[in-house]
Amino acid sequence: MPPAKKRARSYDPAKTRAAVLAQFGHVREAVRGLSREQLALPTRLGEWTVAELIVHIGMALTAIHRALALPEPPKADAVLLDWPFATAANAAAIDEFTRNLATEHPDPDTYLADVEQTLRTLLAEHSGARILQTSASALPLDDYLVTRTAELVVHTDDLAAAVPGLEVPYDRQALATATRLLADALAVKAPGGSTEVRVPPYAVVQCVEGPRHTRGTPPNVVETDPLTWIRLATGRLSWKDALEEAKVSASGERADIGELLPLMS
Repeated sequence: MPPAKKRARSYDPAKTRAAVLAQFGHVREAVRGLSREQLALPTRLGEWTVAELIVHIGMALTAIHRALALPEPPKADAVLLDWPFATAANAAAIDEFTRNLATEHPDPDTYLADVEQTLRTLLAEHSGARILQTSASALPLDDYLVTRTAELVVHTDDLAAAVPGLEVPYDRQALATATRLLADALAVKAPGGSTEVRVPPYAVVQCVEGPRHTRGTPPNVVETDPLTWIRLATGRLSWKDALEEAKVSASGERADIGELLPLMS
């Protein structure tokens, strides 16, 4: 895990909470009424079906429920930017947990409704300063909610890719937060100032060791849109394919960041 030396940017807690609930609401509305055949469709996530993916989206939020049910750690011993690099270590356990949940909850819509109701109650009862034990060690609730925007946006995209014709809106704040979190993770993984990565309209970061520019257009620039960046950062899209499909532009000898990707999976 790269050390998270870069100080995380600040996020407005109220906006983050609203974004999590809004994006989850978009998912709930989109999957309501999916047929049995649609729920059985494969996804790009290994052997998961759409039904298992939907349950996993709910599980990403019940992680808050489970953490709040545990004794509160004495202090936070991680920072927000540790989280993207901690997810891969739990992949096997997450897969098993998801499959078991899907078996226990054959009606995804009812399951998601219960998740949302409980989440709203918990968020009303707990301060954002409450420390949670998470996969990235102990984090404040407000920081952990930032990570939930990334989970929701990434898996919303997975869901739309799996069900032909399914349209799932993206809450602007959720998309912005997820984009910024993963852009900042790149700057942690490859600290430096020789390359500027632009994801308009949400994020600009500098990374990669080398000469730092101080004014004007930097010599090494990568630019892409938010969803393409999120797909690159999470391994849904390869750097090579993104270049060939003109989904990303890269100029300068230090603009090839393909070896740094994905950041998480």
